[in-house]
Amino acid sequence: MTTGRPARARTHRRPHGRTGRVLLALVAVAALLGIAVVVVPMLRPAGPRPLFQMPVACGETWQLGTYPGHDDYDVDLFPTEGEAWGRPVLASYAGTVTVAGINGSLGGRTPENPQGPRGRGGGYWVKIDHGGKWETQYLHMLEPPLVEVGQKVAQGEQIGRLGSTGNSGAPHLHYEQRRGWDKVETHFDGTPSGITADDREYTVRRTSNNCPAVS
Repeated sequence: MTTGRPARARTHRRPHGRTGRVLLALVAVAALLGIAVVVVPMLRPAGPRPLFQMPVACGETWQLGTYPGHDDYDVDLFPTEGEAWGRPVLASYAGTVTVAGINGSLGGRTPENPQGPRGRGGGYWVKIDHGGKWETQYLHMLEPPLVEVGQKVAQGEQIGRLGSTGNSGAPHLHYEQRRGWDKVETHFDGTPSGITADDREYTVRRTSNNCPAVS
């Protein structure tokens, strides 16, 4: 006797579910390891502050300044004598280049057209890792940096030329010192710059001691 219901064919399920779970677990572990490689070193205490020098030629006097809205600890450098366009930008301390390219957009301000349209962000820029969680940044340079990512640079080595690319109103160098994720007050030759906040306009003059080592 039959019930009128078709017999169900037997099926053999493959263990896809278990394999998928194993693969997802492996992907999650790999992702956590990748995050740990980046985050764990940043959680370690910073090393001693390097003896940073001004990112400009030995013996030159420059004006360091900030203004409301500039952001705490950011420093703009302007030469007190001579033409600003094209002045050498030097590494403040020895390290490894981690960024060398364009931040934002370039705009159109050049020595031939100084009132050209502004760009966005930092324009041509360089970032250098000095070890011990210390880093410097150099923005608004005139042309593509003279260094490449991964390149080792010595203190005082030229990394670019001063310009007005990005969101810049006049040729100058925007400069930052960072400890881990945080910007900090810039020190040059062991002396604090005095630029710690952007609640008011503030300027100070400093003379560069970024001089070639005496052999």
